[in-house]
Amino acid sequence: MADPSTAAAEAPKAYGSAPGRWSSYVGEIFASRRPPLLGSVNPDNTEAAAREKLKDNPGSFNFIFGYAGSGETYRNNRDAFKRWQIVPRMLRDVTQRSIETELFGVTYPSPLIIAPIGVQGCMHPDGELATARAAGALGIPMILSGAASRSIEAVAKASGSGPRWFQLYWPASDEITLSLLSRAKNNGYSALVVTVDTTAIGWRPHDIDTAFLPFVHSVGIQIALSDPAFMKAQGLEPFSDDVIPEFPYDPLKFDKLYREGDEKVRQGMQLASAWGQQAVNGVFRTWEHLKFLRENWEGPLILKGIVSVQDAELAVASGVDGIVISNHGGRQVDGSISTLLALEYIMRSPKVKEAQASGKFTVLFDSGIRSGADMFRAIALGAQGVLLGRTYAYALAVAGQAGVDAHIKSILAEFELTLGLSGYRNVSEILGKADEVMVKVE
Repeated sequence: MADPSTAAAEAPKAYGSAPGRWSSYVGEIFASRRPPLLGSVNPDNTEAAAREKLKDNPGSFNFIFGYAGSGETYRNNRDAFKRWQIVPRMLRDVTQRSIETELFGVTYPSPLIIAPIGVQGCMHPDGELATARAAGALGIPMILSGAASRSIEAVAKASGSGPRWFQLYWPASDEITLSLLSRAKNNGYSALVVTVDTTAIGWRPHDIDTAFLPFVHSVGIQIALSDPAFMKAQGLEPFSDDVIPEFPYDPLKFDKLYREGDEKVRQGMQLASAWGQQAVNGVFRTWEHLKFLRENWEGPLILKGIVSVQDAELAVASGVDGIVISNHGGRQVDGSISTLLALEYIMRSPKVKEAQASGKFTVLFDSGIRSGADMFRAIALGAQGVLLGRTYAYALAVAGQAGVDAHIKSILAEFELTLGLSGYRNVSEILGKADEVMVKVE
């Protein structure tokens, strides 16, 4: 099979062409003589389109869009990128480019990773299945949220042969935790991403002001409802994959049915309460607890939610395989350090840099990515992989699987173009070389 980047480079040239597996997406749009599927490749426009699409269910939109407190951290995440400016180099032969990336010994088509976003069934009737199908077909790793509206098994099936990782909201019960890990392993999830910054839900005015919390109506706990250990503890059999939340999610309808004594709704809320005693329940884990996961998970073990240098160094010492530098998209602590600044500081640590250089420790980045240029800057600052969050959820809301597919292609086309137009052929030529490929302005 021909290498995609070489094949693209050898394809007939045309005005404005830029050979490359992903860059060719631009040519496809021009050749079609039609606007992009999402109506625009500008993520701000996709966000606006999603808001319009869900105008009758604003709580669902705001659940994805919302942030902690005043939104300072959310804005910090975006503003931090403006302080780093790319310095393009000219007259270099970068005609043939590849953005393939190796993470944890596996070669992926790009450094892009689909971030775990919960309750996608509130955004589109196909929920996580649509995202899994789009990412799987493109070979892009998807991290399934522990707060998904579909089961571990259903998403694995939708993903096909595509790469997939599992994100864990760590249950209080070891038995239930082991059950989730076993299901993930048996269904082809190769890496475990443990979210450590959300042992309790942050102060989120968008949700609080409307009392919007789908989990109380058992929407977004489908992984729990399909889990043998959790359901056994409730004296019930696991729900099948056919039992899925209704779209659109209407909390007022659930409340009305509850008041009327609807048995199904009442059972769902009782199960939601039981799951709330297991996960995101205000019980804070410590570094010592990681030993349990390390002993019971054979693949890469990654901590998501690290923003301090000290914690990054503790992660290295603890023996985990990597971290995701993340502040949960600005959804947990208002006034928190931006993740790009956190990445900059963490990559100054000799301990982290040494561990990364040895191949024993992987640094990933999350929170704030909206463009290919953002990807370039995060990688130049030392991130080996980059998580894409809110914007793909907006694309999901607008056009389902096709929307996610188009958005992934769009951001990777921009990244590949940015890489080439800046004078570089591959990711390794910019990885951790911020001082060579960018300048910082105050």
